[in-house]
Amino acid sequence: MKGKTCVVTGATNGIGFVTALELARMGATVVMVGRDPARGEAVRARIASTAGNDAIDLLLADLSSLADVDRLADEIRTKYDRLDVLVNNAGAYNRSRAVSRDGYELTFAVNHLAYFALTHRLLDMLKASAPARIVNVSSAAHNGAQIRFDDLHAEQGYSGMRAYGQSKLANVLHAYELARRLEGNGVTANALHPGVVRTGFGKNNPGFVGTLFGVAQVIARPFYVSPEKGAETSIHLASSPEVEGVSGKYFVKCKAVASTPLSYDEPTAGRLWDVSEQLTAVPGQ
Repeated sequence: MKGKTCVVTGATNGIGFVTALELARMGATVVMVGRDPARGEAVRARIASTAGNDAIDLLLADLSSLADVDRLADEIRTKYDRLDVLVNNAGAYNRSRAVSRDGYELTFAVNHLAYFALTHRLLDMLKASAPARIVNVSSAAHNGAQIRFDDLHAEQGYSGMRAYGQSKLANVLHAYELARRLEGNGVTANALHPGVVRTGFGKNNPGFVGTLFGVAQVIARPFYVSPEKGAETSIHLASSPEVEGVSGKYFVKCKAVASTPLSYDEPTAGRLWDVSEQLTAVPGQ
């Protein structure tokens, strides 16, 4: 990965941290994206020291804010002359309905609209750096989910898992539609399920639910995978010669597998694309 520039969102914790670390170990210039400056700098220094690679950068952004996503994209474009890999990793689960600064349901805003907006703000850079790769970290939670076009922001009733499943299905639909539209441009797009990973995921929720996520991870510890194991598929898709030119696939344990049937529905993917363009004010490919 020497000579390659990789952007990893949500890089200060969990599988995002491991992904950034391993890409740095391979010699890549790694651009970490995080929210907390103190935590981010500590993690940046740790990665640089552990990997023996000083080409580690930290950029700060709140990905629930489209203005922040735009600013982040501008900063990347200003500081770097190429982008070989974009790993859309940052994600959230919210038990209670909340809205972003832009007025969108928060899970959908962070888990899908941020992926869409950042990817499309950086598409010209990715195409100019081809061969390049886009990696969407999704989840098996997309199975059985639907895109509720009549109520994308859950104003008619909220379920944390339903909102999360919708956002993860959107990640797969987005990757597949990107693959179709980018065919011939030298840029690939794939999605993945990292496994049920032992991280701090879900503990951001206040009170009982945050505690419940923590307790559940202790009880179910034998069934969870480590962040190192969970990051393997992200790292594989970002760096392995085995997937050079492979696009429009869904990966589990570094293998392409079938995703839920709805994820292959092109009219649904096209409609989601159009709606995402409208909500983010970002023209797609």
